[in-house]
Amino acid sequence: MSEAELVLRSTRVVTPEGTRPASIEVTGETITAVRPYDTPVPPGARLEDVGDHVVLPGLVDTHVHVNDPGRTEWEGFWTATRAAAAGGITTLVDMPLNSLPPTTTVEHLDVKRRVAADKAHIDVGFWGGALPDNVKDLRPLHEAGVFGFKAFLSPSGVDEFPHLDQDRLARSLAEIASFDGLLIVHAEDPHQLAAAPQRGGPHYRHFLASRPRDAENTAIAALIAQAKRFDARVHVLHLSSADALPLIAAARAESVRLTVETCPHYLTLTAEEVPDGASEFKCCPPIREAANQDLLWQALADGTIDCVVTDHSPSTADLKTADFATAWGGISGLQLSLPAMWTAARARGHSIEDVVRWMSARTAALAGLTRKGAIAAGRDADFAVLAPDRTFTVDPAALQHRNRVTAYAGRTLYGVVQSTWLRGRRVLHEGAFSEPKGRLLTRTD
Repeated sequence: MSEAELVLRSTRVVTPEGTRPASIEVTGETITAVRPYDTPVPPGARLEDVGDHVVLPGLVDTHVHVNDPGRTEWEGFWTATRAAAAGGITTLVDMPLNSLPPTTTVEHLDVKRRVAADKAHIDVGFWGGALPDNVKDLRPLHEAGVFGFKAFLSPSGVDEFPHLDQDRLARSLAEIASFDGLLIVHAEDPHQLAAAPQRGGPHYRHFLASRPRDAENTAIAALIAQAKRFDARVHVLHLSSADALPLIAAARAESVRLTVETCPHYLTLTAEEVPDGASEFKCCPPIREAANQDLLWQALADGTIDCVVTDHSPSTADLKTADFATAWGGISGLQLSLPAMWTAARARGHSIEDVVRWMSARTAALAGLTRKGAIAAGRDADFAVLAPDRTFTVDPAALQHRNRVTAYAGRTLYGVVQSTWLRGRRVLHEGAFSEPKGRLLTRTD
């Protein structure tokens, strides 16, 4: 006899075996069974029947800049996690920079956790940072539960998080490989960037020229060489250059321990459509041309690119000036990542199962979150209930982000999140949020 407390039922449940009618049984915070749709509800269990809405596993976003503490006016755990929940995201992993202090020591990690503890509407984990002078801190951070270490190969944009040159990259990577940790890398080569034409002003084509594909390609080639040298696990963040795909495929063929992500903005927005002065489209590396985007989609479909994450990197509106050279570089995409991806994916013939694989199953696997990323017995009861055929027009005023600047303003998107469930508890229903009950995750969870 089942002891289920909750049964979530739908004619369309996305499971690892495919989408099918099902009844999901939940006890406490855990999925205990996924049964046929018409299975009788166990005595004492509460039935939530969502009809024909699609039930997805909660999305896992492993690339989010929450900026809290220190730059909380840019975002913050309260607003970021509400925006995530509104977009069907039930787990995020916070980047170590743009907060003050950055997450580069155990003491700084403790500060971050204290700030997040009573503000998180969803589950939250943390990346550590690899800086030129903190090799001694990497193992303690790993033991304290960070999911891996972020490094830049070119200037990060904030002084407190300097980049690694190749010698310091080697030192950090040797240390991280010694405990089989994961290094995640912003891969742009500083010498290629310095050699590129640097022209300020409102024209996007000038900004695009200042961040050439060769900067990504050169940095990724160097990272692959270092990964081979140390037999280390490395992950390329926010890939935008399709020219690097052959390098990545060749490294994989040689068994280099390499994974790669891209972002919704590279897959749904194109350089050709960016208006002059519209720095809400500015990010680094940049949004590139439509032909480049087509190749990214092809690589996502064939598995050369593993997963899709937001790289949510907000700022206050005043930093998004009309000068692309000086405007803050970052796309705010947490709340809109699922509908943006689903809109583009369906237009290209991809299924909702594909989107779940890219944005939930593989991101959970990247972070080692074995209880996330699938609707299956033994997993956390994290769900997003989606009306996939409903559309809405993006109104910045309706966003939960602290600063409601978005490159998606005015776009009509498919996919309306009806409710979001975290570990068996509904945290969002038809626009209304529950009190924050998110858990702070560690690498061993």
